Amino acid sequence: MAISKIWVFAESLEGKASNTSLELLTKARELADTVEVVAADGAAIAAQVGAYGATKVHNVSVDASKLHGSAIAGAIAEAVNAGNGPDVILTATSYTGRDVAGRLSVRVDAPVITNVVDLVEKDGALAGVEPVFGGSTDVYTKFTSGKVGIFLVRPKSFAAEESGGGAAEVAELAIPDLGATGTPVVTNRFVEEKTGPSLDDAAVVVAGGRGLGEKDKYEMIETLAKLLNAAPGASRAIVDAGWVPYSYQIGQTGKVVKPTVYIAAGISGATQHLVGMKGSKNIIAINKDPEAPIFSVADLGIVGDVHKVLPKVIEALQSR
Repeated sequence: MAISKIWVFAESLEGKASNTSLELLTKARELADTVEVVAADGAAIAAQVGAYGATKVHNVSVDASKLHGSAIAGAIAEAVNAGNGPDVILTATSYTGRDVAGRLSVRVDAPVITNVVDLVEKDGALAGVEPVFGGSTDVYTKFTSGKVGIFLVRPKSFAAEESGGGAAEVAELAIPDLGATGTPVVTNRFVEEKTGPSLDDAAVVVAGGRGLGEKDKYEMIETLAKLLNAAPGASRAIVDAGWVPYSYQIGQTGKVVKPTVYIAAGISGATQHLVGMKGSKNIIAINKDPEAPIFSVADLGIVGDVHKVLPKVIEALQSR
């Protein structure tokens, strides 16, 4: 398998590349001779992405008042169609990443392989590994058209590791005429207030499910999370019920987490949920049903009522 060049679309916030972008860079340098980045904040993140293996940043000077996806996809497509682009483009399965991948797919007339959790050589070509049937089976998908390969990769699929490289060179990537696709503007932004570590990066996650019984009982999850300096999470069932925001959801249709410790309280362990957390290093499950599927992936299982177990755990921590 010979991949000459991979471009990683790097998302950033306040001058720092996202963790998922750094994960993609780490994997990309295993696969290609040259790894470069496309970003809307290229100069600010050049040193950081350089440390993770990028030799060049293609900066796209987007209009801050508008949605970025169309401009970034258009700029990448111009390079690809002119023969100056990469063999492969990696982007995260995020809102912006999916927007860029979808628009890019249309502009270069190439498909997208989605839901990727690994990238491997298969029959002499790069293939995306995708879990199906709730994560019980993996399928391998590769491109056969000879066009640029676009992969959407799930967060936490790889460990981010620095390569020791210096700051990446910064060059401007021109934005073509976007037509009507370049007109949508951002009229307002909502930033959810939160304290403590984020669900994406927390070393400890405490998640609650339907077994809590009612919305007010989720307070136990938040209390335990604060005591452990953890991030609170939730199963799809209580998100759908409106107990907590969607941003708390862990699972196939929510976030994928891989903390050092994952505590599942009152979560039965539907396949949809297991996909989002079974990669955690240590899993502790609390459920009154000894046959609950969550125990099949747990390192420590407590068969008991969460309404009795959690208050005791909280009390013990508060007394320390």
